Amino acid sequence: MTGPILFINPNSSRAVTQGITDALTPLALAHGPTFEATRIETGPATIASATDVAQAALDVAEAACARPDCAAYVTACFSDPGLDLLRSRVTQPVLGLMEAGILTAMARADLFGIVALGPASVARHRLRIRQMGVEARLAGELPLDNVSAEATGHDNDVFDATVKLGEALRARGAGALVLGCAGFAPRRAALEDHLGIAVIDPVQAAGAMAIGAVLR
Repeated sequence: MTGPILFINPNSSRAVTQGITDALTPLALAHGPTFEATRIETGPATIASATDVAQAALDVAEAACARPDCAAYVTACFSDPGLDLLRSRVTQPVLGLMEAGILTAMARADLFGIVALGPASVARHRLRIRQMGVEARLAGELPLDNVSAEATGHDNDVFDATVKLGEALRARGAGALVLGCAGFAPRRAALEDHLGIAVIDPVQAAGAMAIGAVLR
């Protein structure tokens, strides 16, 4: 398959989708697969509730199935909406930000931490972590105060709050920090500079894995 790797952002934010595109640009290979990022125009600005995640799963699957030309698909939301559903519907590789981010973090450190958008996200993520069987490697997950996906990459107050949560997780033993939203992508490098530990952008983590899955 020689088509693009498609990142499907289930929220409607143009800024978050552009951030995904920008984060993937350094991964582009001269003679390798290309990346595309698209958004669900009818989706919420932030995937925040269980209802949002359930609807996003259907939206992601529909968007992917409408693009059979793609070499691989990435559900570009940290709750991995539609990951299992889409894997049952297509033969191409399907990756999720959360799985990719956590697996990458565990390749960098013994224990990892996660910063989430809000308290409700932590509960959803815990279920996925349990399904992955990696609870023993989790130093902890701490939430921001229900911020938007867009704010994570552009709001200075949110950046400062993320640094404080990262410091708390580092104190718990986390040697790698996973950013719990695609919107964080523009701030990954700055957060790593502040924290002094590996900071994992799940967008780039999924992009690198997707390249490995489709290269021939």
